[in-house]
Amino acid sequence: MGGHPAEGHHAVSSSGSTTTTTRHITPTQRGYLIVNSHPEGCARSVTRLWESVPPAPTRGRAPVALVLGASAGYGLALLLAGLRRHGIRGVAVGFENAGNDRRTATAGWYRTARAAALVREAGGDITFLNADAYADTTRADVLKLLADRYGPVDHLVYSLASPRRTDPATGEVHHSVIKPLGRPYSSPSLVFDAEARPQLATVDLTPASEPERAATVKVMGGEDWLLWVRALADENLLGEGFTTVALSYVGSGITAPVYRHGTIGAAKEHLEATAREIQADVLAGRGRAFTVVAGAAVTQASTAIPSLALYTSLLRSALGPDRWRTAADQAVDLWAQLTAARPLTLDAHDRIRLDAWELDPAVQSRVAALWSDPAAALASDPAAPRWFHARFRELYGWDVPGVDYAAPVETAVPWPN
Repeated sequence: MGGHPAEGHHAVSSSGSTTTTTRHITPTQRGYLIVNSHPEGCARSVTRLWESVPPAPTRGRAPVALVLGASAGYGLALLLAGLRRHGIRGVAVGFENAGNDRRTATAGWYRTARAAALVREAGGDITFLNADAYADTTRADVLKLLADRYGPVDHLVYSLASPRRTDPATGEVHHSVIKPLGRPYSSPSLVFDAEARPQLATVDLTPASEPERAATVKVMGGEDWLLWVRALADENLLGEGFTTVALSYVGSGITAPVYRHGTIGAAKEHLEATAREIQADVLAGRGRAFTVVAGAAVTQASTAIPSLALYTSLLRSALGPDRWRTAADQAVDLWAQLTAARPLTLDAHDRIRLDAWELDPAVQSRVAALWSDPAAALASDPAAPRWFHARFRELYGWDVPGVDYAAPVETAVPWPN
């Protein structure tokens, strides 16, 4: 979404057209959604991510990558880590709102603009498309761009998270829900008051209906991933040694009733079954397909899941800052495995696992102890919820160190050509 109207002024050219828009912006927050984004804060957060990725001392051939969902979360981290570590080139797809005279652009719009600047500074060659990755027209545009400019794809990263998806075959719009399956769910949750003080609340969810479960699988499962790989195969755009990965999550037994055993978990199971279908039927010896089980992270997608904010804060408390693995850390790890710099870390279901640091039994035992009395846990380590609040706000460009939020800022940032 874009932001709320904000006071500001427009600089007008001699021809009368508006050329710049500077505004004083203040964040308008609704729970774990901030409906206006700060351009400089978003840009600086991307720079911080980039600088956290160690550059590779040497590189071989620059692989061609297609990253779907490249404007946020793990997709953005994998895009930048792939560029800085391995010099990837190719296409990055996001779906963002430009904003208008009354609203800021979405945070992903501003993040993409800064990511493109970093690509240019690094001498890279990545084309950024603002388009719905679920649409057949987007697939056609990407395939043409690949054929004309980049050639066969070495790595397809599928990192889409959306509340809805239009089925390209039927035109039906499916809406995902976050609900348990089979039984109601009640859990403590973490909220923040107007002064950003952590508070405990309770979340109560009724079980999903079968249509709700099926719709969530349609949105968040593997159907669209399969369409993308088939399209690449049909156009002879699979590189030698082609690998595709889709991002997934398992998480703790603490969150399992609303996540892994809920509607989102049903979608992730479909995603994992799709990996096997792609491997056996579509690729048939011409490449590899894996789901990647990442560890916990503070992302726009994860903050929408009830109780995950509290769990993530307690996990941070259990681990401490030195053992936390950021999305960038995990992206570096994944690229090392995809490029054979390190062996694949596969589980019994042939999923690449990046979450050992989170699911270490000793760590989970400590989290469970904290979860048994979350009020005491938050009181004993107030730095953990403060850390979560800062990371959540940074997703929208707020509370980023080094940004002057009192100054007006240019909000009309162009999408990179």
